[in-house]
Amino acid sequence: MSREDDEKFMRLALREARRGAGRTSPNPAVGAVIVKSGRVIAKGWHRRAGRPHAEVEAIRALKNPAAAKGATIYITLEPCCTLGRTPPCTDALIAAGFARVVFGATDPNPAHAGRAVPILKKAGIRVMRGILAAECEALNVAFNKWITMGLPFVIAKAGMSLDGRLTRPPGEGQWLTSARSRADAMRLRASVDAILIGAGTLRADNPRLTLRGIAGRQPLRVVITRGGRTPKSAHLFTDAHSDRTLVYRGKSLRVVLRDLARRGCTSVLIEGGGELLGSAFDARLVDCVQFYIAPLLCGGPHVIGGCGAASNVESLLLKNVTYRRCGSDVVLAGDVSTI
Repeated sequence: MSREDDEKFMRLALREARRGAGRTSPNPAVGAVIVKSGRVIAKGWHRRAGRPHAEVEAIRALKNPAAAKGATIYITLEPCCTLGRTPPCTDALIAAGFARVVFGATDPNPAHAGRAVPILKKAGIRVMRGILAAECEALNVAFNKWITMGLPFVIAKAGMSLDGRLTRPPGEGQWLTSARSRADAMRLRASVDAILIGAGTLRADNPRLTLRGIAGRQPLRVVITRGGRTPKSAHLFTDAHSDRTLVYRGKSLRVVLRDLARRGCTSVLIEGGGELLGSAFDARLVDCVQFYIAPLLCGGPHVIGGCGAASNVESLLLKNVTYRRCGSDVVLAGDVSTI
């Protein structure tokens, strides 16, 4: 196989992996494609934690299991080599009789990183690593941070006016952004493990923080309060998902995030309000932003509170910035970096 062929088939494996994006936590999303004589003969993707990994799914998808003998398998992530919820994938690859294993990203898990290569080579399997590595790594930025740092990947999300208002004045309606933006935000919610709000937002808005109009697992709903009372009649404590609600009193945001990581949350969405967003930015805990900006000028307080940067040098910079239309709004997204 040429490098061009390897990249072509790895792109197909990436397409399979994306089918599991947002569904596999706390596991990474992984895809696999089996190729023989230049032809794809089976595909697989990891569906959720506890289910077979992508390699095993692809092997099971073969019409004839013996067809794996002498074939090449393309995997977006280095195959695991230790016993977890499922058996080691290296054992399955060796038993199937593959002649060649090609993978994209090295597993960031210290228990696995780089260990599959000598195991497979010892079994007589040729190994190629690093094919489309950057694309494969980008697929699992949340998992990568969680497994190496013990913290979830944090997304700051807000719907706002052009001048940074989060809400309309009382009595003028609930929404600033368009229906299409709100539907788009639901898809973002469905991709994370937990949604965070402050107690002020809970008291003022009584949000539901549920998935509406979209299928998916309900994320944890997390309220952070300095110690004030939380209304017992709030939707978060009385609806069908009340068992998915957590309240942290008197804890710093970093402590809360680390505890959520221990609970298996690899990604967290901060939805509000401005004070919580500000504290998250002040503490340098935000990894990326997704702001829905409506074509309105409202005046008044801006979206991000907190202490803010004392100078431009201390400001946060967005990189890899994208802009797109969403109904009447513009969605600005980017990764957070220091200057």
